[in-house]
Amino acid sequence: MVKKQKVLFVCSGNSCRSQIAEGLLRDMADDQFDVFSCGTHPSRVHPNAIAVMDEWGINISNHTSNDINDYLDKGINIVISVCDHANKLCPIFPGDIQRIHWSVDDPFRGWNQEASQLDNFRETRQDLKIRIQKLLDDTRSS
Repeated sequence: MVKKQKVLFVCSGNSCRSQIAEGLLRDMADDQFDVFSCGTHPSRVHPNAIAVMDEWGINISNHTSNDINDYLDKGINIVISVCDHANKLCPIFPGDIQRIHWSVDDPFRGWNQEASQLDNFRETRQDLKIRIQKLLDDTRSS
């Protein structure tokens, strides 16, 4: 049995980008990776993130917003920061880890759940899907 690598997505609030990324990678490669997400200043999962993932049949409604410090000793293999702020504040993880930074636009425009705000989240979802697919393609070809 091959041991799965542990991937951690990091953003500031762990409410939007990192939650979407966690859901996407789990959906796309759950057989290859154990996937987590966290924030440098965690808050709560944004309802619009849940809604746009549900559009693709991916349920993240049970996700929680977690603190980055909870993962420092969890044997993480790959840390992917998805916002510039989190990249600057991300602590050093012990061991031989791979650090990746993706500067992804923040869909957050407040906590409202208006349908007009969903397009921001859809764009973020699509951007992250492309980046994750490239990561998977690179991983499979190496």
